Amino acid sequence: MNRKSEILIALAGNPNSGKTSIFNGLTGSHQKVANFPGVTVEKRVGQKNRDGYHITFVDLPGTYSLTAYSLDEKIARDFIVNESPDLIINVIDSGNLERSLYLTMQLMEMGVDIVIDLNMWDEASEAGIEIDTAKMSKLLGAPIVKTIGNRAQGLNSLMNAAIALYEDRHDAHRHPPVSYGSQLDDIVTSLTDSVKACPMNCRGCRNARWMAIKLLEGDIEIARQCMTDNEASAKLREKLDESVDHLRATTDQDPEIVITEGRYGYVAGIVREVMKRPKVDRMRQSNLVDNFLTHKILGYPVFILLIWLIFQATFKMGHYPMEWIDTAVAIIQDGVTSALPAGVFTDLVVDGIIGGVGSVIIFLPNIVILFLGIALLEDSGYMARAAFLMDRLMHYMGLQGKSFIPMIMGFGCTVPAIMSTRTLESQRDRILTILLLPFMSCSARLPVYILFAGAFFGKSAGNVIFSIYILGIIVAVIVGQLFKNTILRSEDIPFVMELPPYRWPTGRSVLIHMWERTKIYLRKMGGVILIASIILWFLGYFPKRSEYTQDYDAQIVQLSQMDTEKAADRISELEGLKAAEDLEYTMIGRLSVVVGPAVSPLGFNWQMGVSLLTGFVAKEVVISSMGVLYQLGADQDEQSDNLVAVLKDPKSGVTPLSAYAFMVFILLYTPCIVAVIAIKREAGAKWMWFSIFFQTILAWVAAFIVFQGGSILGL
Repeated sequence: MNRKSEILIALAGNPNSGKTSIFNGLTGSHQKVANFPGVTVEKRVGQKNRDGYHITFVDLPGTYSLTAYSLDEKIARDFIVNESPDLIINVIDSGNLERSLYLTMQLMEMGVDIVIDLNMWDEASEAGIEIDTAKMSKLLGAPIVKTIGNRAQGLNSLMNAAIALYEDRHDAHRHPPVSYGSQLDDIVTSLTDSVKACPMNCRGCRNARWMAIKLLEGDIEIARQCMTDNEASAKLREKLDESVDHLRATTDQDPEIVITEGRYGYVAGIVREVMKRPKVDRMRQSNLVDNFLTHKILGYPVFILLIWLIFQATFKMGHYPMEWIDTAVAIIQDGVTSALPAGVFTDLVVDGIIGGVGSVIIFLPNIVILFLGIALLEDSGYMARAAFLMDRLMHYMGLQGKSFIPMIMGFGCTVPAIMSTRTLESQRDRILTILLLPFMSCSARLPVYILFAGAFFGKSAGNVIFSIYILGIIVAVIVGQLFKNTILRSEDIPFVMELPPYRWPTGRSVLIHMWERTKIYLRKMGGVILIASIILWFLGYFPKRSEYTQDYDAQIVQLSQMDTEKAADRISELEGLKAAEDLEYTMIGRLSVVVGPAVSPLGFNWQMGVSLLTGFVAKEVVISSMGVLYQLGADQDEQSDNLVAVLKDPKSGVTPLSAYAFMVFILLYTPCIVAVIAIKREAGAKWMWFSIFFQTILAWVAAFIVFQGGSILGL
């Protein structure tokens, strides 16, 4: 039999089955892996050459079924139906065989070739679970391979099995029909004959039995493909109505429920044949710990304590490497200043590029530590408990606990968090979650908090930053309640979520987490932040002023001939006044005339106001903007100071109260432009514009209340 040299293999499996770890191991790609459902929301692609074949692997979203109720289920099903992969690797959690095989049954119904990957085999063995893989292979007509995905064990055998199946060298290979019991099987068989009689040209119409089952389940998309305007379709519609009426009359249930029960019955029969469990379940230990961590009272302080510890570590542990990087940036600036002749190009390199990018990159250690903490919570299995714990709070906001997963992801980056809302079944829940996500302070905002908290709050900086994150959650709850009862009214949806067993995070998985998220931050250094810093420098450097209110140069030359301390102070003052006039004449200076009055009621100076405008591009640009703006507006001596020293200088006009108000504004105002585009793509232009205007107004009002209220109270 001739085979083409290119193979298309899809990976399908339940959330938390280790599917993406298998994908990473097979392709070498470093995709995001996390120990909670809802991570992979789009199909991902990787390649590998093996035994003369060029193999393309597609990592489908984790899903419990292919009923296409949620967007991730639809993505997985549409790919299998329309793209016709040569075979599917069905990744199964060995310790949760019964739950995992429900998806396997649906794949078998579709008539696709599958390789069953019993993943996490080490955990099943440690729990005393025994599976007769030879017998299971015969029953399902598919090769079965044992793997340990997070250690990359068994992947070679998995590849060999996939190629052998593709070459039709697997002895037990067959497509056994899933049995639902004699009565339902007869109805399915009869309806299948009617489906075969219908002339259909759709790409997903190859398996008549699967289509008959989907029609009985009430699948709207399949019905649309089948029910065309011809005589055969009319007979099929008549046969379908007759079958549905018969099932309802004889079972007193909808056909979808009868089919679901039939699948679970078939799965239960297979599990009884091939699996032996010890009397003590492997989840017993997890359940004992869960009694404490998910307790309706004790669970909340534990969660708050863990998050508090992460932010304390982020600030305390990141302090020293921050100082090292800051010193290195200053040395580089001095070295470049000495090496290059004075002029526009040197000013651009020192103040625009090094000053702008350097002011942001010093916060890299804090970002890495934050990502480490989140990665440990995700990989250990605690995040799933946090989602379960927060279900009541989510319902209060008009959401379900499953929405907590995107919100936790939002602490890393808002963009993938917005995309992960595709796992939510309700369109209304997706929109509400997307609108609330920006209040979960992303890592791009963290450098701003660290800068201002470090400058004005000393040893309490960690607690101040923690309070900002808590404020974001509180605002999300209040806004969620508001939207739930006004523009997004709907009934609450019950929430069911798997709580996986606790696992020790592996070093490899944690490093992948940290690197993937840190890579995004570093990419911004050489991309959007560098470009924004250069543009901002040009706006603050040109046009050059030719006339001044007084002859600064002549006065400076005259004073430089006097060797007195008073003369030196006057020279410094004149240089500062000249620099201020230069900046006032530039495009940034003219912009500050407009921005200044808008932000002055919030206690912000014009540099902070302009930085907020540039922060729309990316929140890290707020810091780089300040680095450039304060360099431009300072005299030569002040240019050697870092941002913390400049902000703390009384001449800046920034106080602890205005600094906190600024952090509140950063927390609440519209996210970066990439996140805004993601909102448009996932929710539509109407909700994008609503999000921009609502958040900007909310941020201004909140910062006004903080600053003016604090001023009245004498804070």
